[in-house]
Amino acid sequence: MTTSYDCTAAEERAAGLEHAQRAIRENKCVVFPTDTVYGIAADAFSPLAVTLLLASKGRSRKMPPPVLIPRLNALDGLATDVPPEARRLAEAFWPGGLTLILHAQPSLDWDLGETKGTVALRIPADEIAQDLLTLTGPLAVSSANRTGHAAAQTAADAEAQLAESVEVYLEGGPRPADGAEALASTIVDATSLPLRVVRQGAISLERLRGVVPGVLDVDGNAPDAAEAVEPAVESDAAPGDPAPEPGSA
Repeated sequence: MTTSYDCTAAEERAAGLEHAQRAIRENKCVVFPTDTVYGIAADAFSPLAVTLLLASKGRSRKMPPPVLIPRLNALDGLATDVPPEARRLAEAFWPGGLTLILHAQPSLDWDLGETKGTVALRIPADEIAQDLLTLTGPLAVSSANRTGHAAAQTAADAEAQLAESVEVYLEGGPRPADGAEALASTIVDATSLPLRVVRQGAISLERLRGVVPGVLDVDGNAPDAAEAVEPAVESDAAPGDPAPEPGSA
């Protein structure tokens, strides 16, 4: 049975998080706010739960969901061969709207779909999301909408699309919270060097290059010589602030 909780009220928030934790443990899906849009989540280590998540969205295994994590130190538990450049981006923009594609730890017992040995990781800059992740650990998460439809900016929007395929809806008000345009996270492929943007989103290319000057754009273009020098100087004075995740949340 689907239940919705108003997480702007302290008592409902506590009850909602407890119910969501239980639902995740039972291989069911939950919807909750992130810093970008609302996400639909399932236990990343349960093939059944991930299958249900993909089915809820009308998505195939060819589009595996990213994984949200609660803390930076979870990075090395889920990914291997993390380049120093990727680690610098994570330190600069997590929590926030940056997703990093990395080589998955080969020992992990999970099945997110046709990942080709990779995993896409992010830490969301949202209190409710972080509270849930602290309770559950890593979650497979995608935007809370049917594939091809607009991303949900409230839990009510998500419920209108996903209905009873989700056990728990955590309503936290509009996302992004400040009424800004809903942008998915920027996705950077860090499985090889140089790093490359594969989807532009909440974190601009300029901000990425302020931390790692050689990041390639979505067309595979490197910065010109002037660009490669200038941002590196700026980044010492003004490191990237966390910003408000797609097809993933």
